[in-house]
Amino acid sequence: MELSAYRIVQEALSNVMRHAPGSAGRVEIYYRPEQLELRVTNGAPPGHSQPPTTSAGSPRTGHGPLGMHERAVMLGGRLTAEPTQDDGYAVTAVLPLTEAKST
Repeated sequence: MELSAYRIVQEALSNVMRHAPGSAGRVEIYYRPEQLELRVTNGAPPGHSQPPTTSAGSPRTGHGPLGMHERAVMLGGRLTAEPTQDDGYAVTAVLPLTEAKST
């Protein structure tokens, strides 16, 4: 789980550098007894008023978000990657720390 958490943060920060060069990135880690929450955010790159989008109007995606999502789901967690209100981007992963009890 630790390696997957590290790789999710690493990929999210790589995406900040790749898609929003010059913007500030922020990593937040919340540890709770039942889950680990990772949040990586960034603002809009200097000189840009909106994040890059596809023709359908949704943010550009690549293998990075898919790989992060697969890592989170493999551990029984979830991941969201979405634009923020300030034209930045946020990646949030919630990874469980306890195993589900069998009934």
